Amino acid sequence: MARGTKRWLAAMGLASLLTLGATVPAQAAGGGNNDFGCRPSAAHPNPVVLLHGTFATYYEDLNFLQADLAARGYCTFSLTYGAYPQFPFVGGLKPVAESSLEIKAFVEKVRAATGAAKVDVVGHSEGGLQSLYLAKMQGIQSELGQVVAIAPPTHGANASGLLTLAYTLLGKSTWDTIVKTIGLPIFADELDGGAAVVALNTGPVAQPGIGYTIITSRYDELVTPTETSFVREPGVKNQYVQDFCPFDPVGHIGEAYDLNVWHLVRNALDPAHAAPIKVCAVGSPG
Repeated sequence: MARGTKRWLAAMGLASLLTLGATVPAQAAGGGNNDFGCRPSAAHPNPVVLLHGTFATYYEDLNFLQADLAARGYCTFSLTYGAYPQFPFVGGLKPVAESSLEIKAFVEKVRAATGAAKVDVVGHSEGGLQSLYLAKMQGIQSELGQVVAIAPPTHGANASGLLTLAYTLLGKSTWDTIVKTIGLPIFADELDGGAAVVALNTGPVAQPGIGYTIITSRYDELVTPTETSFVREPGVKNQYVQDFCPFDPVGHIGEAYDLNVWHLVRNALDPAHAAPIKVCAVGSPG
């Protein structure tokens, strides 16, 4: 099944749940996405920047989560990063290091516009990797509050063995050349041994003064093995969705739309008011 179709089905499943009663609060004034006139409240003092995954955009991946956070009074912002000028409809394609510069500039723009001391970052898939990379590599640790990474390929993913097979059949150098030639260098970065993965994992990933939460599903079929998402360092919260909702079958794309994941994200953004999940939703597999 195509990635876009899976994402559409996951969104439709979410819409059905909302229709059945898992409603989102009414939108707070000034809480729309990319409203640079939004001023953070005392309850939610940090603006939230949301980062999409590979082959996605700011308006198609974490857009429903963004709307949920905005409706709860957060100032939310997002961008399509890593897109080529000649094809601006899909992002997350450029090398992590290159896209990270775009994200850094955007974070600093958000902080300056809102007057906030710190910005929180939430990312899904490549966006999760980008959030961790940004916090370590771009020298803005003092500007970041919480980093929440949903299914990031922190230590390199193998997509249920398919990318490892590509390495085995072609060799790393040949694979890297191919993906760079066709304009998809991100596929070299996200594997074990990729430049971004190596840079991120050289020394501690977690940086002082930043709160970290990693969320993934035991049934994620793309960022595998699923343990590769986690950062096993002091102070980092590593969470499987199934630790809270054992029967949620949610897969990689579905994690962006999963109401249980959203709840864990909200807890991570506001740990002082973290609450248990009282009723578990059933997310989209795949």
